[in-house]
Amino acid sequence: MMAEPVGFEPTVGSTPTQLFESCTFGRSDTVPSTIVVQTGAPPRTVTSMRLVVILLSSVVAAIAAILTGRMLVLRRQRTGAARLAATLHLNARWWKEQRSRPGEILYVALGDSAAQGVGASRPGRSYVGMLADHLRRRTGQTVQVANLSVSGARLREAIAVQLPLLKKLKPDLVTAAIGANDIASFDADRFERELATVYDALPAGSIVGDIPAFYFGAAERRVRIANEIVHRLAGERGFEVAPVHAFTRRQGGARYALNQVAADFFHPNDRGYRVWASAFIPVLDRRFPRGSSTGAKK
Repeated sequence: MMAEPVGFEPTVGSTPTQLFESCTFGRSDTVPSTIVVQTGAPPRTVTSMRLVVILLSSVVAAIAAILTGRMLVLRRQRTGAARLAATLHLNARWWKEQRSRPGEILYVALGDSAAQGVGASRPGRSYVGMLADHLRRRTGQTVQVANLSVSGARLREAIAVQLPLLKKLKPDLVTAAIGANDIASFDADRFERELATVYDALPAGSIVGDIPAFYFGAAERRVRIANEIVHRLAGERGFEVAPVHAFTRRQGGARYALNQVAADFFHPNDRGYRVWASAFIPVLDRRFPRGSSTGAKK
């Protein structure tokens, strides 16, 4: 038996021609011009899994970037700290040479590595050097600088090393900015006791600086407690306080990290020390009115 073509629908009385035309396999009007293949939407579980994989990949990439960045920063910090440590003796020698140069005004600085100018392109670009330059311009007189500061000094080292040297001098100006190195192992009672000893040894009219901003975390909280002590003790003795903390805090941690910090990511660079100097200068100007001589107000 011959199989009937698909779509062939014979009717009674049909002619051969009619029978052929009734076959659908040879007619163009029955063949679709476009074949559409429909596929079902992917299951939701597959889509969800893809999203989870994408999110996890992004998180892993972000964590890897943070860890890599932190590793590079720590490496740079270690390298920078080692490089600056190798220059400490150069700063100390430079200031010793400056002390041997006579001047009409004797400016004595007490402090730590910030007073030494560690991190600056040269020691004279520390805040102490900037204040000496400002004093020369303001008074029109020569200035001898006796920088008694010691890198790494805490209050106890200032008492043991710097105060005995101060007693031998008759300064026209004293600045004392110290205490930042006491923050790591901060003890409020000891800090107050030792700071009082330092302040009691200062001559009338001295300018004291408070502790700069540490910006974040527990260290900044300890700095705030320490600065409350600084301002209270200074007020009791009639000393004006250069607001180093307020000036550095105003810069913000991001700006400090980007363009005001030295290679060790701790000490200021030249721009950072200009911020320190700007905290002292208004107080200095009140102590030394323009055109005043060594008979400045005390």
